[in-house]
Formats: sequence, structure tokens, C-alpha cells
Amino acid sequence: MFNPLEHRGIPLERQIRNWRELSVEPIDPELVDPYTRCRIIALNGIEVEAVNCTHQLIRFCDSDEVRRQLAYVSYVESQQQRVVNWLLPGINSPLEVTLGYEQTAVDLTAWVARNEPDPYLKQAYEFGVLEDFDHLYRYANLYEMVERRKAEKVVDQLTEVMPGRPTTMHHRHPYDEVRDHYDRDTTDVRSKLHALTILAAEQQVMNYYMNVGPHYMEPIARQLYQEISLIEQEHVTHYETLLDPRETWWERQVLHEYNECYLYYSFMQQESDPRIKAIWELHLQMELAHLQQACEHLRRFDGREPEQIVGTDGLPEAVRFEPNKAYLRELIATQVDLTKLGNGYVREAHERFREFQERIHGGEKPPNERVIDEHRAEFGREYRIETEGPHPVRELREPAEVRRG
Repeated sequence: MFNPLEHRGIPLERQIRNWRELSVEPIDPELVDPYTRCRIIALNGIEVEAVNCTHQLIRFCDSDEVRRQLAYVSYVESQQQRVVNWLLPGINSPLEVTLGYEQTAVDLTAWVARNEPDPYLKQAYEFGVLEDFDHLYRYANLYEMVERRKAEKVVDQLTEVMPGRPTTMHHRHPYDEVRDHYDRDTTDVRSKLHALTILAAEQQVMNYYMNVGPHYMEPIARQLYQEISLIEQEHVTHYETLLDPRETWWERQVLHEYNECYLYYSFMQQESDPRIKAIWELHLQMELAHLQQACEHLRRFDGREPEQIVGTDGLPEAVRFEPNKAYLRELIATQVDLTKLGNGYVREAHERFREFQERIHGGEKPPNERVIDEHRAEFGREYRIETEGPHPVRELREPAEVRRG
């Protein structure tokens, strides 16, 4: 088992790259494995989250020596983020990138949910993935309307495109987005890494939609991006509140760097493109040195060893991008009618939920429903990719509530 704590990596002073080294050739969207695109999107979000965390830490650190060290690593991480993000090709439209973002969110979150050891955290991921799944369906219909192309060219039938939990029902009172956090002292390190990973991915989706939405001229496109970007804001709250707020800055920094090592190592194992795999290998060697510095800061300021945070067993089972069709169909059949109340989940529309629905929709059809209506009016059908048989029919169940122990 690979243990990042036992490796020094590339020395920090050798990690600054020049323009030629940063100018990477983008992937060919016609030839690339769609999951290579997903790995690029996921790691871009991971790097952005790491940079943001370091910038926040710099603002709260009162040691100039340490702030200089953090500034150096932040610069290197920013170079890494640009290399990763610039692997995406400029010939893809924002909607094509959006489909890749939603495929990433669906299959990454589904894998995490399947492998999450904590039942409450597992439920949080299962709840969220059904909403990203529905977003993919809405954007696929918009894609055919606006660009006259089909989403199967992007997702390659690895991920089905069909309704999940209806996007209309994703708008909830912000109070109900706050989850119970894990316990930093007793929670499995896998759970901590999962939480950071999905938070980073959802945050990146939120930021992307906020920025590209206004660039469209078509009113329905602008409105759909606006609506779903607000839901992604809810998702960020949903996932960030899973983190234990008692974790210190230095502890969280170790977890971020350890998680970057985890994901670069995981994707390096699975990557089918030799050129992209070499980038993951290089970045892993760089992250190992970042982790060593974070561990030194933990020892200096918290008086703790990194093994107290991440354990001694090395990295967990590698994260994989793979189809999750049967798993998602089971979730649709059993959980599509869940909503939130307080820190738990319920199957009944409670008063606060109904009031917020009335407030946000204002008695009108929201963009996510109008895009399907407009697609049906234009093409005589909605756009779907179903490869495993007809859409699952949900079993009717008694109202239930799921809470943390």
C-alpha cells in the first residue's frame, strides 16, 4: 500500500515551471476516453480548493516565514491547476464542458457513496448524486436544442441520461442544507477524504456555472444556468458542513495535501492516456513535497504527528471513474422522493419546504421544466440515453427520516 508520508517527492525549490512546461497540449475530445475528461475536471476542482484553502490560511497566519512558505506552495499549486485545466480543449463549447462536469459529478459521487463507510455520510452522497443526475438530463436537452448535438457524443453512454430527483424539488430553505459533521477524532480517514473530494468537485461546478451562464444569448440557457448554479450553491453547503469545524488550519492543510496525493495516485493507476498519466505522476511527486511541508507545520503549531490525522496504513482503495448505472437506478427507485428537514432526510414535503418552493418559483414553471417542454415542442420528445431498460419505477414507501445516530 502506497503511503505518501514515507515519500519526499520533488524538492520544493525545483517545482517552479516555465511557460514552455506549462503550455500543455489539450486532449482531443473525439478520441479521448470520457473518463479522462472527468479526471481532468475533478483534479481541476481539487487544485482550486487546495489553493483557496492555502490563501485563507495565509490570511490567518501571523508568521512571515510560514506565510512565505505557504505563498510558494500556493504558487506551485496554481501552476498545477492551470496545467490540469488547460488540458481541456478550446474547441468544446461551454455546454459540452458542462455535460462533462455533470458526468464527473454523477460518477465520482456515486463511487464515493458506494465506498463510504459512514452510513450518514453515505446518505449525504446518495442524496446529492440524484440531483446531479437530473441536472445532466436537463443540460442534455438544452444541448440538443442549442447546438443540435446529442449528449452521447460527450458521455459515450458510460453514464445514462434520464430524470433523477426533479430539479424543481432541489430548491430548499438554506437552513435545511446544513448537515451533521463527522467527528475528526473517530471518523475513518476515507470519510474525510471523500468529503473534501466531493466538496471540491461541487464547488468547481458552482463556480463554472456562475461564470459561463451569462455568456449565452438564448434566454432558456441563461435561465437554466442561473437556476442550477443556485442549486450547486446549496450542494456546496450540503458538503462543506460535513467537515468537522474543530479541525485546525494545520490539520485541514494536511488533509488537503494528503487528498491531492490520494487522487493523483488513484487517477494515475487508471489513466489510459500515457501523456496525461505522466502529468498525474509528475503532480503526485510534487504533492508529496507539499504534504511533507504541511506535516512540518502540523508538528510545529499543533504539536501532533500526521499519523494522528491520516493513520499509518497508507492510501485507501483507489478512486475510480466507472459506470454506476445499476446503482443509480436503485437509488432512483428507492430515494427519488427524499427531501431534507433540519439535519435529516424525510419523504414528506414539510411546511418550510413548501413555503420556500412557493417563494422561489413564484407560481411559475422554473427553467428546468421549461427546457424539457421546449425540447418536446421542437423535437416531439425529450432527450434521454437509457441503456439498462426503462426508467425505474419508485416503490411507494412509508414516510421515513434518516438522521445521524
